[in-house]
Amino acid sequence: MKTSDEGLALIMRSEGLELRAYPDPGSGGAPWTIGYGHTGGVRAGDTCSQEQAEAWLRADCGWAEQLVDRLVAVPLTQGQFDALVSFTFNMGPGGCGVKDGFAMLANGNPPTLRRKLNAGDYEGAAAEFPKWAHPPLLGIRIRRAREQILFRGGDWRRIRDGREPF
Repeated sequence: MKTSDEGLALIMRSEGLELRAYPDPGSGGAPWTIGYGHTGGVRAGDTCSQEQAEAWLRADCGWAEQLVDRLVAVPLTQGQFDALVSFTFNMGPGGCGVKDGFAMLANGNPPTLRRKLNAGDYEGAAAEFPKWAHPPLLGIRIRRAREQILFRGGDWRRIRDGREPF
């Protein structure tokens, strides 16, 4: 599967568009980011157009799409796939001893979201999205709520920026 325009819209809204490179807030430097969360080869002082940012996003979603395709063993709707790609694009794959992600937790185990999904427990998997609001900032909580709604087949746009009842 490929991420739909609806899935890309959710990612774009969640990531926000930055036409000038900015440093990682945690490190004050690398990784530098531009566009809609693009980090590959980005340096201080880089700029881009909206068209370039969208092209990078489509390309950057490729690794997340492949990971979701490879790790999910049950059928998915387009909305479920899009929600998982957005989640994976944001959280990363994870890795043993490194960090939690869609492929693996830092403790080496698969995440509960993926285990429930592959067991056919779609609602149980959907219930896991809010638990991944790391760090627990409003923007991340909103993104997880939108992903959960899209995963369940609803209209994620009903969640407005900064006005959500959590």
